[in-house]
Amino acid sequence: MEIVLKYFSDFTDTQLQQLQALSGLYQEWNEKINVISRKDIDALYEKHVLHSLSIAAVADFPNGMQILDLGTGGGFPGIPLAIFFPEVQFHLVDSIGKKIKVVEGVSEALGLKNVTFKHSRVEDIKDRKFDLVVSRAVAPLKDLWRWSKPVLKKAPAHEQQPGLICLKGGDLTEEIAESGVRPQLTNIYKLFPEEFFQEKHIVVVNK
Repeated sequence: MEIVLKYFSDFTDTQLQQLQALSGLYQEWNEKINVISRKDIDALYEKHVLHSLSIAAVADFPNGMQILDLGTGGGFPGIPLAIFFPEVQFHLVDSIGKKIKVVEGVSEALGLKNVTFKHSRVEDIKDRKFDLVVSRAVAPLKDLWRWSKPVLKKAPAHEQQPGLICLKGGDLTEEIAESGVRPQLTNIYKLFPEEFFQEKHIVVVNK
């Protein structure tokens, strides 16, 4: 928890309580359904919570915005972002049902009113459109962008509004070349100079 407060300080009492509760909730759920590796659960706040919140360090989401977390896994980056932006609506989807069960349990325990969830592949979402898609290391960039485009709302042509913000690691040169898009990259280590983030990036693709 201290590592999150090292870089973010403007939390309400409710947000602090929710953030503090994450550790116990994920330890409890991880014993039933393994969604976080054993070695990572002890570093939850650095490797999962702060990593997710790196998106909040580069993007500000207006109240009422609707965001899809594609392949949310155990709820990252969606749940930390939902805590950080309580007036923004997050829809968390994953193709693996047991992971959505964890997301549902954690969200309800935290009392998050701005999170919905669905056991679904993103390709099967036909009835909703979103302002933005977020994702963390789910698939190659070309696939993430291909899946994102059909579920994004149409923005006016003059708006260079982000369509996809994803968290990636390692050398992305080949992946970006294959994607056919020109993303903006932010090295997370420049935001949070911790060893874990040295080869981690925030990748922003505009609509």
